[in-house]
Amino acid sequence: MNSIKMTYRCHLFHCKILKKGSVTMKKEILVFIFDGYADWESSYICSELNGAETDYIVKTLSLDKDPKISMGGFRIIPDYSVSDYPKNFEMLILIGGYAWMEQKNNDVQPVVEYAVNHHIPVAAICNAANFMAENGYLDNIKHSGNTLEYMKSQAPHYKGDKNFIEKQAVCDSGIITANGTATLEFAKEIMLYLNVKPTEKINEWYKFNKIGFY
Repeated sequence: MNSIKMTYRCHLFHCKILKKGSVTMKKEILVFIFDGYADWESSYICSELNGAETDYIVKTLSLDKDPKISMGGFRIIPDYSVSDYPKNFEMLILIGGYAWMEQKNNDVQPVVEYAVNHHIPVAAICNAANFMAENGYLDNIKHSGNTLEYMKSQAPHYKGDKNFIEKQAVCDSGIITANGTATLEFAKEIMLYLNVKPTEKINEWYKFNKIGFY
């Protein structure tokens, strides 16, 4: 009974029970959401990061705290806004969606800038990678996205074409980028970067979810 109570309390207060019975607070991962965000692009990685056995907990961030409705119809109330987010988070994850193309998410840039300046990793998938390109974050590092031609069309100030790699997901200098078909590869790169599990276990996880049972 005491074990059950402790597990519940740790879940409530975002902590992790260690083998010796001691408790440690979980590290927050901020996931930026907005109306029409591509919910499936965050599904694999968030479910893994938010596991009871990990050192992490997922928190949502948005431009304000009004409820946001994902592309799939999920209604989410953000944990934080860009004006009150905690400064000691472990990673910022930017999910794709059409709002990036419409310049509706530009006010998240100060958070991205804070993360980059404080050496906090940033992961961006699909159209969020174009946002990173447009604002100069990809000019001098290896990266990927929804084809080079598409990235250039969506990011007129982008100067990193020589560093574009035709790969599902790329990690370089604390920035992870992926194209919109790379949900699993995106999750894999994040898990490897954060050491969520041993590398062998992460590779097994990826292979299982990529190939399936048959």
